[in-house]
Amino acid sequence: MKMKIATLFAVTFAVSACAPQTGSNSVPSNGNAPVASNASNSTPGAAKAAVPTDLQDLARRIVTQSAGVKEGEIVHISGGVRDMELLENIDIEVEKAGGHSLLTVGSERMAKKYYAEVPERYDTKEPKLGMALAKVVNVAISVDTTETEGLLADVPKARIAAGAKAGQPVATERIKNKVRSVEVGNGLYPTEWRAKQFEMPFDAFAKMFWEGVNIDYTTLQTTGETARAALVGKELEITHPNGTSLKMTIDSRPAYISDGIISAEDVQKGNLSVFLPAGEAAVTPVANSGDGKFVIEKDFFEGKEITNLTLNFAGGKLTSMTGEGPGFAALKANYDAFPEGKDILAFVDIGINSNMKLAPSTKLGNWVSAGMVSVGTGNNM
Repeated sequence: MKMKIATLFAVTFAVSACAPQTGSNSVPSNGNAPVASNASNSTPGAAKAAVPTDLQDLARRIVTQSAGVKEGEIVHISGGVRDMELLENIDIEVEKAGGHSLLTVGSERMAKKYYAEVPERYDTKEPKLGMALAKVVNVAISVDTTETEGLLADVPKARIAAGAKAGQPVATERIKNKVRSVEVGNGLYPTEWRAKQFEMPFDAFAKMFWEGVNIDYTTLQTTGETARAALVGKELEITHPNGTSLKMTIDSRPAYISDGIISAEDVQKGNLSVFLPAGEAAVTPVANSGDGKFVIEKDFFEGKEITNLTLNFAGGKLTSMTGEGPGFAALKANYDAFPEGKDILAFVDIGINSNMKLAPSTKLGNWVSAGMVSVGTGNNM
């Protein structure tokens, strides 16, 4: 079982989750990230590992199937030096589809230097570049750049929160202009430290990740429709032997299905984002609805373990959280730094990707694996 704390940027930030996230190598989400960096500025000693998937075919599917890029559309592609081959492939696939591509490259070194050298007062500056891009870009395709666990753990939580708040107008503008977004990683991009957290050998974890990314999206759509039908009703109750007992009213609220494809129907409904590996069915509760507790037995924040994380809800709001382990204090401090609205029970998310098979020994979950249940607090734009 998992928790997501949704930021003001509409995409989610979590205990170990979707970008942009605390502990990732993202510069603040205010649209002011540098345009490019040279390969020589990448993380020192970062080795190029063989990727167990066809990067050319993946790029083609991302552009033509997931994002559905059309002739004449402007596509912003972003990622890190580690994935340059995939980024280049995506760039060319956009051009082959008749689109116009803009490729920007970042690095962990830039992220660290931002907080070390840029005055704090600029965290909240008007995001002019981000706003300009949100007005002209039709599609945004990004690849997770995280390599170092807890890269920004020493950055004051208030600075992270300030950057997220400054980026809110960009998120709103992107939604207004129906900018479609595809993100490869979903907080699960294969790294040695993530594999260790999931108690899996790195090769097995990487294989699971790419199999999850490469799941047949047509089959996933069918599974998603089954999940959508199951989420129709008046009330939703989540129970588990670990003490979880959370009940809320959904009153036939429409479900959001992440099936790897942003269809025309999705765009019409305002479902503009896909995270790969895909495979989630989410529903929002009725306002002020949600009572009980949600227990996560094991998770990590900024590389530090959290156990027995217990979230208590009343009247649709998170009233308290308790937990154990070295990571809990940092998680709580990060949560406390976010502005008003962070306590709202925002959504329930159910994993539907059958290819994301975790090791039987692990107590750490992810929101994509079939049967996993997650709850989110904060923004559910």
